[in-house]
Amino acid sequence: MALKTRKPTGAVPWPLILIEGGEKSGKSFAAAVMSASKKVGATYWLDLSEGSSDEYGAIPGARYEVILHDGSWATIVEQVREAKVEAARVAEAGEPPVVLVIDSMTAEWDMLKDWATHRAKGSESNKKRLQRDPNAEVKVPMNLWNDATARHRRLMTMLMTFPGIVVMTARGKEVASLDDNGRPIENTKEYKVEGHKTLAYDASVWIRLSRDAPPVVIGARSVHAGIRPGRDEPQSLPENWTLEGLVFDLLKCDPSKAHVRDLVETKHERTPEQIRDEALKSTTTPEQLRALYTEAKNLGYGEIVVSDENGREGTLPDLLVHLGKTRAAQPANPVQERLRNLWAQTEVADDADARARWMSEIIGRPVESEKDLSDEDKQKVIARLDAYVAKNTPPAEQGRPAA
Repeated sequence: MALKTRKPTGAVPWPLILIEGGEKSGKSFAAAVMSASKKVGATYWLDLSEGSSDEYGAIPGARYEVILHDGSWATIVEQVREAKVEAARVAEAGEPPVVLVIDSMTAEWDMLKDWATHRAKGSESNKKRLQRDPNAEVKVPMNLWNDATARHRRLMTMLMTFPGIVVMTARGKEVASLDDNGRPIENTKEYKVEGHKTLAYDASVWIRLSRDAPPVVIGARSVHAGIRPGRDEPQSLPENWTLEGLVFDLLKCDPSKAHVRDLVETKHERTPEQIRDEALKSTTTPEQLRALYTEAKNLGYGEIVVSDENGREGTLPDLLVHLGKTRAAQPANPVQERLRNLWAQTEVADDADARARWMSEIIGRPVESEKDLSDEDKQKVIARLDAYVAKNTPPAEQGRPAA
């Protein structure tokens, strides 16, 4: 493979701003004032458990719109996606940039923690523990924390690649320092931003507000206003600071040249066992099995021995060939074909874990795969996917028969 490179543009990307601090320190107020700037276009405000979006609309000049949602994760993510589509349209047209306010990311992570805890309550070990003591601590296994983090990461990826200005608020305060075992260290404190542990890292600008100290820029990923950790002190902002001045004067963001971050996420190679498990699913088509065969060959798994669903051992390519011939000879299942066609039109077509989470939310109970669905469950999934695909299909493509 030839070496592929490009020259850096030197342009300032669209900023992802984190404003954090204690209660009543002006985080939401600063975001609302930003909407009055003549340098920005529409501002969309996503209120998550803060309840300040209506009141701050009385600020002179404020002109933002409150995003409506029903509190579910699916609706929240869908609304952010719609805001991103609108921001892209505006940027392409050369109009003043869209501003998206998320108030707050503390509530976002609390929501995902509650989701993981609620799922953990359904495990056999936690059910027994709660039967013995209804007030017992619910232990959340690492795989559920990983699921919560994956949801957060998908939202953050949308925000990090948003073609406009994003302002995130979060709570921050001093808390007792903890040792490696999670025990408080006596007479020691540390400052903590309440949210996912990578929240401040993902932000391109990190501002801290306080009721009794000047606002400071803790960190900024910027050539023009960068702060070097360990060398530069946090930079105090003037008393009359605004987000408008920060974005356009301090960071020197030029909407005519700004771009989204060139964010390429790393891809993990699937193990032979993961390819085998994907192949054994009843929903995997002969075409998909051929793709799995090519993937296994490209990854050098030609001589890797695996076992099938009956415990018989053989090389992974041989198993894939056998399954392909068997599936090709099977009569078509109309319901499975309908599900397969609908999944193919969603962004989770190739993500088995994401499909399982979607089905779990639709059915209202944990689902690992379509094997766990009854005929009635499958009809519910088909109905929801039908509605989703119809809503997310561009008008020019509506009415086109499914492939």
